[in-house]
Amino acid sequence: MSEAVSARFRRWLKDPTVVLTIRATVAATLAYAVALQLSAEPAPLTAPLTALLVVQVTLYSTLTTSIRRVNSVVVGVVIAIGFSSVMGLSWWSLGLIILASLTIGQFVRVDEFVNEVAISAMLVLGVTRLATQAWDRVLETLIGAVVGLLFNLVFAPPVWVDTAGESIEDLARQARHLLLRIAEELGGHTPVERAAARLHEARALDQAIADVDGALRQAEDSLRLNPRISEGLLSRLVLRTGLDTLEICVVVIRVLARSLTDLAKHREEGEELLPSDVALALEELLTHVGGALVSFSVLVTTQVSRNAEEAEGRLTAELSAALASRERVAQMLLLRVQAHPKAWQLHGSLLAEIDRILDELDLEHRSRRLMEELDRASVANRERFTGLGRIRGLVRGEGWRRRKEA
Repeated sequence: MSEAVSARFRRWLKDPTVVLTIRATVAATLAYAVALQLSAEPAPLTAPLTALLVVQVTLYSTLTTSIRRVNSVVVGVVIAIGFSSVMGLSWWSLGLIILASLTIGQFVRVDEFVNEVAISAMLVLGVTRLATQAWDRVLETLIGAVVGLLFNLVFAPPVWVDTAGESIEDLARQARHLLLRIAEELGGHTPVERAAARLHEARALDQAIADVDGALRQAEDSLRLNPRISEGLLSRLVLRTGLDTLEICVVVIRVLARSLTDLAKHREEGEELLPSDVALALEELLTHVGGALVSFSVLVTTQVSRNAEEAEGRLTAELSAALASRERVAQMLLLRVQAHPKAWQLHGSLLAEIDRILDELDLEHRSRRLMEELDRASVANRERFTGLGRIRGLVRGEGWRRRKEA
């Protein structure tokens, strides 16, 4: 019982929401304590508020959020000082400053902190000691941002690769379970309603993909600017391309479920969805396809080389078994179509959709896709560094010297 409780507690501590709650609470408290010593305000609540906003789950998001947050407050303070020099506080001046703040906020690239520009301007415009209060607010914002950033530098946030990997594997298992349920209902007199229910389940996997994408974005951010990760780019691309492949497979499964639903609609009353021998062969094929999906997800989320070799071996075995089953099903469906050509398009689409899944899971296809993404990322990095080199050259006057020499 104690082991189960301890395991549940460890999972609880790994939850991103729990981690963010604890870290934000500690950082906000520290920011308030520092602001009490440095700010003239008796209750410098802007500092803990800023720390609360900038201490995100990852170091990269903390840094980018800090910059946008400080930028929004400074812009709001400058707007308020400019307005206060020509007008006082009234209903029309308040509306005018809100309009100006929200408009200017769109151009200074503060993203989700656009409203913070207007909030800062309103708070500063309403105080009596304008200049002192304004710059005290800027100081508190800087304190909160610096404390939040230093907190993440000293107490490095966790890397969420394992969490993203677990979500990818869970998505593959959901797809596998759906394929198994579809396979179990291929024989017999499957009603249209049941086939349509499987189609609805396939469509519901879209939400699971969105959840996995959110977890993966969080993992990608945790790898950026992280000194503990030496191959962050490769890890990001492996997970991202793996999710892209699973997303394509889920779409194909949805099309497969739609083809079976249409097949159930077009059969005659009392007719089986598929002959028993074809149903058994197709059930075996879908079972291997589901196993290949899970093996593929394990392969792309495995960090240890020995475990990766084992996962690759399992995936190869599942794909080989699926290809052999696919050939048997193709021969059976061909005979079926020759005897009953009425629904030959739907029978052919079943094989075409399974072929698409097997092609996406193929190891050569996977390696080629990963290499393409690595090349694309390398080109992007090279262009970025080339641009930075040109900027440095202009700053140093190298471009001017070259033109002068010419």
